[in-house]
This record gives sequence, structure tokens and C-alpha cells, in this order.
Amino acid sequence: QVRLAESGGGSVQPGGSLRLSCAGSGGGYRGKCVGWFRQAPGKGREEVARLYGGGGRTYYADSVKGRFTVSQNADRNIFYLQLTNLKADDTAMYFCAVREHADHCPTTLSTNIWGQGTQVTVSS
Repeated sequence: QVRLAESGGGSVQPGGSLRLSCAGSGGGYRGKCVGWFRQAPGKGREEVARLYGGGGRTYYADSVKGRFTVSQNADRNIFYLQLTNLKADDTAMYFCAVREHADHCPTTLSTNIWGQGTQVTVSS
């Protein structure tokens, strides 16, 4: 059974950095697209970044472009989201996800496997 588990969140000041991890178990991830999403209080879940299967191609939402970076480990079972130059608007619960029955990139509307999330709080 595919499972994902995020870690690495925390509280930082504006301008700070964090590295989030998403550990995958129970399945093969080499061909899967992995998405990173966030959800702020009172708002819908939004995608911030994705790492396509094979690990080469990436996508970033305009709001995080140039500040967030996705990567993976050599075995492609741990995925990272490096957050830099954090802003108060980045405060949210962050999730990683893969599609449940396909390698295509997850969206907010597709049937996905989600991790439990990790909280990022940016405040002075």
C-alpha cells in the first residue's frame, strides 16, 4: 500500500528557510509524478510544485517560483521541497501527493494518496 509521510515543517521568521521531506513507502515511485500542495486556514488546497516521473522536469506555481525547489533522493523514495525567502503568505499545511492509480501528476481534483501534512508557519 502506497503511503506518504511529510516532515520538516516548523515556525520561521520572514526570510527564513525550511526543507520539507516526503517519504514514500509501499510502492514504486520512479515513474510517478509527485506534487506538493498547501492549504492555508480558510482557503482551498493549492498546488505549489511538482516533480515529474524520472525526476527531471519540474513545475512551480507563480507564487513560489524562484523561492521553492523540489528534488528527490537517489532511490527516488524521498522527495524534498526546499522553501527559501519565506513570507507570511506561505503559512499553511503542506502536503505531498501522488495519483492513486496512475503516474500522472496529481491535481486537487484527482484521486490521490496524500500524506498527513506538515505545518509551516512564517511569522515575526
